[in-house]
Amino acid sequence: MKKLLIVLSFLCFSYANAQNTNITIDANLNLTCAFEKVILKNPDHNFETFTKDQVKRDDIRKLLIESKSPNSLIIKNLSNFIDKIELEVKISNKDIVLIQAFDDERNYSESAVLTIKTGELVHEITKNIKLEEKEKDISFYSCKKSNQNT
Repeated sequence: MKKLLIVLSFLCFSYANAQNTNITIDANLNLTCAFEKVILKNPDHNFETFTKDQVKRDDIRKLLIESKSPNSLIIKNLSNFIDKIELEVKISNKDIVLIQAFDDERNYSESAVLTIKTGELVHEITKNIKLEEKEKDISFYSCKKSNQNT
């Protein structure tokens, strides 16, 4: 199942790179997201999975997502990086929210996929993009809506 999610997220981002902005709904989401597990790829771990019982990660207490058609998408409280940078990929419709952002050197990126119906959130951090041995931190959350105005 986790391999399917990883493959799906990579396919989504491949599509997203061809279509960097696609906002089809106006929505204001206020979510609370509980950390479930993380997959790590780094010098110590080769795509190893750790559950919330095995690794300490904070929940996301107030994830804010504001989308306005045709091209405005604001994400707050996912990470300090996402809060401060312009999103390169912005897709939001009735089913998913998909984002991706890079640092100025394009050696670090963060991306996320939120499935609105199920509340599943996948947040991927990639470091050392320019190196052969990239590092990945793929966190999985279960989100609940605190309120929704669409």
